[in-house]
Amino acid sequence: MYASYYMCRYNFRFATPGMVQEFHFNTFQITGILSAWSVAYGFGQLLNGLLTDRIGGRAAMLIGAAGTIVLNFIYGFASFTGTFSTFALIWLLNGYFQSFGAPGMIKINAAWFNRTERGTFAGIFGFMIQSGQFAINNLAPFLLAGFAIGAWTIGQDEWRWLFRIPPLVTAAMAVLVVLIPKETPEQAGYPGLIHDELSVGDTRVRVSIQECFVTIFTHPLVWFYAVAYACTGAVRNSSDQLAVLYFVQQLKLDIATSRAALWTMNLMPLVAVFGSLASGIISDKFFKGHRSPVAMGLYFGQSVVIIIAAVIIYSGFVGPTPMGVFLGCLFLILISLTVNSTHSLVGAAAPMDIGGRKMAGFASGVIDSFQYFGAAIALPAIGWLIDKYGWGVWYPTMAGFGIIGGCAMMLVMVKQRRLATSGFET
Repeated sequence: MYASYYMCRYNFRFATPGMVQEFHFNTFQITGILSAWSVAYGFGQLLNGLLTDRIGGRAAMLIGAAGTIVLNFIYGFASFTGTFSTFALIWLLNGYFQSFGAPGMIKINAAWFNRTERGTFAGIFGFMIQSGQFAINNLAPFLLAGFAIGAWTIGQDEWRWLFRIPPLVTAAMAVLVVLIPKETPEQAGYPGLIHDELSVGDTRVRVSIQECFVTIFTHPLVWFYAVAYACTGAVRNSSDQLAVLYFVQQLKLDIATSRAALWTMNLMPLVAVFGSLASGIISDKFFKGHRSPVAMGLYFGQSVVIIIAAVIIYSGFVGPTPMGVFLGCLFLILISLTVNSTHSLVGAAAPMDIGGRKMAGFASGVIDSFQYFGAAIALPAIGWLIDKYGWGVWYPTMAGFGIIGGCAMMLVMVKQRRLATSGFET
């Protein structure tokens, strides 16, 4: 189900060249639409995370699915006016409904995994996300190339079909979610299976809004993770959402036919899955369920990759030549490896550790909201800079976020050591 959410989110990036050509939007306007989506998603995470701990994860995911299905169809069938406000409003509403997904999914799985298993699950979480990306990465070029069903023919570059087909997948997944999953092992007939150190002897998964709000907002670690995740959001959303425009405008590739673009868009989620699984397993097996040491290394490593890439791009080696295309694609793949590893650890495993089975939804909402607040601030700024100075400024603007994220994880480690000496469970 959560993978299908991503098909109805990352379809936007494949539509951006067509929107630019048809309506003459500039990069600042495209990033403005993405920023509107991110703001709605961020505030939605806060509200819906709190609501999820009250109504349950499955109900939250189904509400989000219904909303994103309807709004993708609206985008695909009603976005003919060509005004910036129309596109921004529809995509803003989609952002709000999509924000039901992560808290709902994380809340359910917090009840199904022990702490020393949650990092590994975060890797599985990364696989789910990337499988949704992989699906739209391969479906979108097919739709943009044009297709025929009997006598019914769809022409090339009909980008609105990107918003008509993916929601059908989400609808099918919604039916399965209604019929199959249980929210807890107890509901599935496996009592006593999971030991939740935050809810010893308490098998509840729903709590009052007041209890949830006070507990999570006053937790000594949640805001450090939130700041780090804002840095993840700035880099991840920028590299993911602007990649297609980068291929078209800087590398001069045809997104519908370019094998380099296709391979890159598929290798990005593949290496992201590897990074998510590896980082999650390492945090479980070698750091006994603590996420901050691994995340710190990933943030600082991400900064090194971006700085090296920025220097090479600034030197003029990246462009519409075989070597230039290779380097441009390689840097995107390396960034995907590092940034999506922190995305899984900080965005999936850490909220389950902090909130447990009762409050993982709101813990996820608080932390994940900052990913999209970071994106909402960074994306328009990056878009404006690209319009003014060209794609050479793209990587330098992302370089500092990894350093800030790494420092936030250092502070988490310091705080955890202090809390451990006082007997506080972290």
